[in-house]
Amino acid sequence: MYTVMNRIPVPAAGAVAFEERFAASMRETLPGVPGLVTARLLRPQHAGGAYAAVMDFTSRDAFMAWMGSPAFRAAHGPSTGGTDGDVETFETVASVGA
Repeated sequence: MYTVMNRIPVPAAGAVAFEERFAASMRETLPGVPGLVTARLLRPQHAGGAYAAVMDFTSRDAFMAWMGSPAFRAAHGPSTGGTDGDVETFETVASVGA
């Protein structure tokens, strides 16, 4: 599993609009992306915290293919409103699931 996490700072005044826009973008651009296992938007639980967008792919190659896809371009076009984040990537070392 290859995990990508983007920490996105969002001013409190824009949080609701950001959540709506981001969730809509996820619903429109992510279904059917090859190798995408799951995608989540996580809301910070303390004031001033950053949102986290977390995506799990089957492999780094699947992630890189998505980065070059029309779905990626559609999700990261001008409608993002200038919300930049810090992207981190991870490879799964251990996992426990129900």
